[in-house]
Amino acid sequence: MIKVGDTLPDATLMEYSEVEGNGCSIGPNPVKVSEATGGKTIALFALPGAFTPTCSAKHVPGYVEKVADLKAAGVDEIWCVSVNDAFVMGAWARDQKTDGKVRMLADGSGDFAKATGLTLDLTGRGMGVRSNRYSMLIKDGKVATLNVEAPGKFEVSDAGTLLSQAKA
Repeated sequence: MIKVGDTLPDATLMEYSEVEGNGCSIGPNPVKVSEATGGKTIALFALPGAFTPTCSAKHVPGYVEKVADLKAAGVDEIWCVSVNDAFVMGAWARDQKTDGKVRMLADGSGDFAKATGLTLDLTGRGMGVRSNRYSMLIKDGKVATLNVEAPGKFEVSDAGTLLSQAKA
């Protein structure tokens, strides 16, 4: 499992864009993790799935609510990563009103989750292998803090916890 001090895996996530611009076409666009995190401080949180109850009611809204506070604490971008396809993440972004606040990034095949060692096997619930629920503060591509939830919990990966760590 990835730990504090490690460099993020060299993976490619996908981001759905509804507006063409800044070198992005409409539709899914690749986001190379190593390039996108270089020289930046990223508040990354990951979760088991788009449109799921805790993720939609608490996890994403908490980060949307604390965008200004996180930015004031030195965070350049906020990323939400889930093992879903880019189209689902795009629809969820519209539903959660994350535009300009949280980048909703798809880990469609779970490659990023597998590379970090932070997978969650939900095959018994019909969801396959997903990402565990966690948050991390990333500085220039390296893990500065890591908060991994126990199964079924939502206690340490919330926006308030990561904000406290960003301020420290």
